[in-house]
Amino acid sequence: MEQIEMFVIESPCKGVCENSVKGFCKGCLRSRDERFHWFSLSNEDRHHILGLCKQRRARLLKARQERLAANFDKALPYGMEEESVSPLFPFLVNSQK
Repeated sequence: MEQIEMFVIESPCKGVCENSVKGFCKGCLRSRDERFHWFSLSNEDRHHILGLCKQRRARLLKARQERLAANFDKALPYGMEEESVSPLFPFLVNSQK
């Protein structure tokens, strides 16, 4: 049984409106067609697009984490030592626990 939507699903636009290399908006991760046709789509189609955007964001975050991990594993240049970094505001770290 399908649930009836009581409210219109608002646009996920974040006001960035800049295309990535792959053609998706850097703010909301919708394609050009998804952005242009948003207001003529049914709520079901909007739900589907929001699901696609969620998947795209998860892939972006995973790729970013893998890229950071790969760069972190690289050895430091000769003569540089790894040192622990103390928090800039230690009183904030202790108060959050």
